[in-house]
Amino acid sequence: METTKVMTLNSKLATIQTKLKAKKSRFNGFGKYNYRSAEDILEAVKPFLLELGVSVTINENLAEIAGLPVMESIATISDGKDSIQAYAVVGVDLNQKGMNVPQQFGSASSYGKKYSLGNLFLIDDTQDSDASNDHSKTPMNATQIAKAKDFIKSGGKLEAIKAKYVLTKEVEQELTTL
Repeated sequence: METTKVMTLNSKLATIQTKLKAKKSRFNGFGKYNYRSAEDILEAVKPFLLELGVSVTINENLAEIAGLPVMESIATISDGKDSIQAYAVVGVDLNQKGMNVPQQFGSASSYGKKYSLGNLFLIDDTQDSDASNDHSKTPMNATQIAKAKDFIKSGGKLEAIKAKYVLTKEVEQELTTL
C-alpha cells in the first residue's frame, strides 16, 4: 500500500517561499532600474496554487493613523481549512503633485499589495530595486532637470530624485512647486 504524505499549510507556504522566483518585469525610466510589481509576484505564485492545493487572496482596508489615510493590505494563503496572513500598511500621500485622488489611492494600494505579498512569500526587499538602488549622486544638468520636472508632474517622488542627484536649493524649490 502506498502512503500519501499530507502537507500542512506551513510546509506548503515554505515550499513556495523557497522556490518562488518573481521576475522584475517593470522598468523605472527615471531611475533606470527594473522592479517587480504585485502582478509579477502573483504571476510567479500561480503555478503553485493547483500543485499545492492553496489559494492566495489580497484584501484591503482603508484606515487612518494620526489623521493620515493609510491602506492596509492583507495577503492570505489558504488551503481551505487553515490560512496564514501577512500585512502591509502604506500611507496615502494626498499632497502628491501630478496625481489625482484616485491615482494617489491606487499608488498606495499597489505598494501595499506588493509588500504584503512580499512579506507572505519572504521576498527580500534588499534584492528589489525599490530598496537597493546604488546610484552615485551627481549634480543635475539642464536636461536632467527637465526630465525631473516631467517625472514629478507624472506622479514621481522628489525623494527618488534626491537619491540619485545632488540638488541645489533652487532646483529643489523648483521641483517642489510643480
